[in-house]
Formats: sequence, C-alpha cells, structure tokens
Amino acid sequence: MKEVLLSDELSAEVASIYEAMEADYDVVAKSLNFSCDGCPDNCCDSYFQHHTYTEWAYLFQGFWLESAEKQQQITERSRQYILDCAAAEARDERPQVMCPLNEEGRCILYKHRLMVCRTHGVPASMRRPDGQVLNFPGCFRCQKIVKKKFVHDSQAPHMERTPLLQRLVAVERELVGEKIHILPRVKLTIAQMLVQGPPTLATPHCERPESG
Repeated sequence: MKEVLLSDELSAEVASIYEAMEADYDVVAKSLNFSCDGCPDNCCDSYFQHHTYTEWAYLFQGFWLESAEKQQQITERSRQYILDCAAAEARDERPQVMCPLNEEGRCILYKHRLMVCRTHGVPASMRRPDGQVLNFPGCFRCQKIVKKKFVHDSQAPHMERTPLLQRLVAVERELVGEKIHILPRVKLTIAQMLVQGPPTLATPHCERPESG
C-alpha cells in the first residue's frame, strides 16, 4: 500500500479552498446576524461522514504536528467514539457523540478541520453533478433566526458550496489520478480516519518490486 500524500502545491490549494469557505460563511452569518457565541449546543457532537482522500490526508498533516502523547490520546478517544457510535446505531439512533478532536469545547486541529466542520451552521446549497440541488437549512439556532426574519426559508441568504466543492474535486483528481471513479469510496467519520491512519492506495503494479 502507498500512503496518499499532499504536495505543497495541493496543500496550499486546500488551504485556499478552506479560506474561501470561511469567507463565504462569514458573509452569510453577518447578513443574518448569526454567531455561535453563547450557543448552548456544540456542533462537534454532530454525526458527520467525510468523503475525500484529500481531506483525510490534510487532516493528518495537522495530526502529525501534535506530540506523540497527544496523538495517543486522540487515537484512544477516536476508538471510544467509534464504539459509542456503533452502540447508538444498534439502538437504531443517529449517533450524537463528541468528536475526539474536541477539547474544552474547541477543536485542537482547528486549522486542519474538514469542510463539513467549516460550513455547518448557516444555510447552504450545492448542485450535484446530476443537476439535483441540495439545500441545507443550517443549525437549529440559525433556523430560528431565518424563521423570524423571512416568510419562507428560500428567501434567506445562503452559502453556495458548488464552486468550492468543484475545486476540491479537482484536487482529489490531481491527488489520486484518473482512476478516481474505481477507487474505494471514502465514507468515514473523523474518528475512523484517525484510527485507520493516513489514507493509502494499492501500489501500482509498475511500482511494485519484482519478486525474486
């Protein structure tokens, strides 16, 4: 197996995409006078799965910056997270477990947090490759603001995620190559990524050592 590594150029592009996400988020949040300050909830216990080798690899760039002791703590919390989620699903419940990267209400890999973590909160939409438009109403607190200010949810400002997702897909293609459509699909929580280790792909036959 061959570890999937982001080049400096691709890492810079991911960082640029994330910065654009934050800028778009801030525009919508300010127009709604929405802020997470003082919220009684914590979105880090929301159950999210993530879908690109790119973000998986970028997450580990932040993880490797932590001390060995901190990495071990995070990994242990990740294993417990997986067990707790499995228990909830066995009860036919949607898991609501605190992310293993959350310490005292804050993400310890904040600069390397993933797309869903950056965009959850305000209303958003995206257009899938098949043309279907998906709408996301935002968190419960933001939904209350929208209902007070607008007759219909569609009147509220929202983030348009499509161009940013297209840029992320372009990075993914550059990272894993033209065989992107036949690779195993990524559908993992942050905890599952951290326990599995950095992303890997099967080593191409042309790069495998000859058997003697």
